[in-house]
Amino acid sequence: MEKMNSKDPLHGITLQKILEILVEFYGFDTLAELIKIKCFSDNPSIKSSLTFLRKTDWARKKVEELYIRTLPKLSK
Repeated sequence: MEKMNSKDPLHGITLQKILEILVEFYGFDTLAELIKIKCFSDNPSIKSSLTFLRKTDWARKKVEELYIRTLPKLSK
């Protein structure tokens, strides 16, 4: 059987990995400016951000959208 390549950029990547990539690329300060959520501005950490994002669909969607928009910049 051949492997099917997904055209979905989020396929096979965890929320934790997405967040780690974005924090490494932007830092929490810039993330807090780009996405106005408290877990990025008040005592931010990967763990607390993941807890919030897993419970809050609208915030997770914004993080995923930012990741997709950031992908072209990551490959440079």
